[in-house]
Amino acid sequence: MRVLKMVINHSWCSVLITLLAVLGIIFDWGIWIIAPVLGFILAVGLFAAVKNARNRGLKLLFLRLWHLSGYFSRRFMGNSITSIFDIIYYLDTVDNHRVREWARASDSSQRIFNSWCQSFLTRLENDISDSKFDFHRYSNYLNELWLINNHYFETVKQFCEVVDKVGISPETREQYNRFTVEYNAFVQDFRNNISELRNMAETVIEPPSVKFAQELVVE
Repeated sequence: MRVLKMVINHSWCSVLITLLAVLGIIFDWGIWIIAPVLGFILAVGLFAAVKNARNRGLKLLFLRLWHLSGYFSRRFMGNSITSIFDIIYYLDTVDNHRVREWARASDSSQRIFNSWCQSFLTRLENDISDSKFDFHRYSNYLNELWLINNHYFETVKQFCEVVDKVGISPETREQYNRFTVEYNAFVQDFRNNISELRNMAETVIEPPSVKFAQELVVE
């Protein structure tokens, strides 16, 4: 049954053209009758093939974005040890009142990021399940992930600025640098996704706008 459905979906045009050609020979239909009909069917078939190829390409883009955002959520959100918030937690022991206050306030930011990412993934998964694939929808999701990451990167940048002023232990520096390795790999993958979209549709996002995290010198 699945094979029959596949044949109908992907080969209906060639099957129908062959069938009409055979019937034309059997019933001796004139070429002036059969040719326009076959040409119309061929044109419709080519249009459907182009549309199906476009939809498959869009589905692949959606799935790649889903994997990318899922990786971002698993590795850099929640209670992951590679989250910037897990590293900020260690600043709560620094002998600086303002830094400790900032570190404690980051708990609220972490909860907001977690909720935002979960909502993003849920909506994206629902659209993939419902096969809602179009460039406008994909561009909106890409823009939203770009926005989430940009706010996240601002937290990373603030952490580096704080560290330059108060200093942290070598162990925490090493943990942060391990974070940058994973995060920068994500950034490169994200840039690649943006570049692919720019080859297929218009977007205001430039790949360099997704910035790499700065590594810290281990003292």
